[in-house]
Amino acid sequence: MQLATPLALILILSGVWSLIVWPPFLRRVLKDPRARDEKGAPTRFLTVHLMLVSTSMILGVATPVIGIRALVA
Repeated sequence: MQLATPLALILILSGVWSLIVWPPFLRRVLKDPRARDEKGAPTRFLTVHLMLVSTSMILGVATPVIGIRALVA
């Protein structure tokens, strides 16, 4: 894969940033009173945020992998 070194470094940094930022956000969402209803069942608020965080974490892993592969190649 041909990618300029600065662009590869940006990919690596943005992926690491995602992996640092999203876990604390998820912890705050899980503690939020809107995350569960009176019976303790998950609400749409929790479901939407879980999907957001999981997608962002998957991309947060894939992005630096692409950047590292670009640097190595």
